Amino acid sequence: MAEQSEQQRRYKEFMDLMPLTLNLAGLPVSEPGKYYNQEQIETRLFAIRHAYKASRGLVRELVAK
Repeated sequence: MAEQSEQQRRYKEFMDLMPLTLNLAGLPVSEPGKYYNQEQIETRLFAIRHAYKASRGLVRELVAK
């Protein structure tokens, strides 16, 4: 039960940080009907992962002060 609660907490944290993460990543929205290839998807994932780490670090730093 505690493991499920921890997973829910992490999921909520992730979702709360998503708007900041996407803004930091600076990725354009795809055009309707346009699809990304494998390499483009991996590049976008890389940007999102790093933006998430930055947004999470920023929030933790600000909350700790």
